[in-house]
Amino acid sequence: MTLRDSIIDFINSKTKQANELDYYRQPLVGFSSAADPLYVNIKETVGPHHLYPQDVLAEVRTLVSFFIPFSQKVIEANRQDKSVPAREWVDSYDHANNLIDAISRELVTELEAGGVKAGTVNSTNNYDEINLRAPWSHRSAAFVAGLGRFGLNRMLITPAGAAGRYGTVFLGAELTPTQRSDEELCLFFKNGTCRYCLKRCPAKAIGQGPDGFARHECNKKLLDITPYSLSLKWELDVCGKCDVGPCAIF
Repeated sequence: MTLRDSIIDFINSKTKQANELDYYRQPLVGFSSAADPLYVNIKETVGPHHLYPQDVLAEVRTLVSFFIPFSQKVIEANRQDKSVPAREWVDSYDHANNLIDAISRELVTELEAGGVKAGTVNSTNNYDEINLRAPWSHRSAAFVAGLGRFGLNRMLITPAGAAGRYGTVFLGAELTPTQRSDEELCLFFKNGTCRYCLKRCPAKAIGQGPDGFARHECNKKLLDITPYSLSLKWELDVCGKCDVGPCAIF
């Protein structure tokens, strides 16, 4: 088995083993070159706060991006109430973050045991609380790795949909990058229709602000939801109402 195939198999098998609640579907895995011009220029396109791949792993040659898509039942549950997230959404969000971190750490250990330098970054909870920006964007890395294209909701829409969570692993080995597609999967960008996320965002944050997203308004709504998530035994600032439209699952 090639290194590429063994990485894909590792991510798939770990996700399957952890899916006792039927929260997830089969992961998508993509590969990108650390020398890709999109990484070279990432401080200009994403922001000066963003790390270069070499800041995480000096020897990096390839980045592995993986997406764990949420199941139909999780998505449908979060479509029901327009103001607060469903228990299934809150639960799967937290579980997926922990699962991604566990998969990433275990994969790094496996790779290094086989003589391949590797590294990773946390899946969440690492953003600047003032600027509301994380030093590493897993969705941006997944875009570079050909997993999908961004929609109006600023989520990455993949061939499996947009609802789910992402992880990134950095390798000191050269693997062939995944080819990026030019096909638009967001109906708004494709033909000007849908706008589900624009209409359903409780904070009215989508389509606002200098970059088309009022992140502080979104964050305020998330903080307002935290007491509700505490009632579900989770201290999480999650919502997901912009992520359960027609693009949520394919």
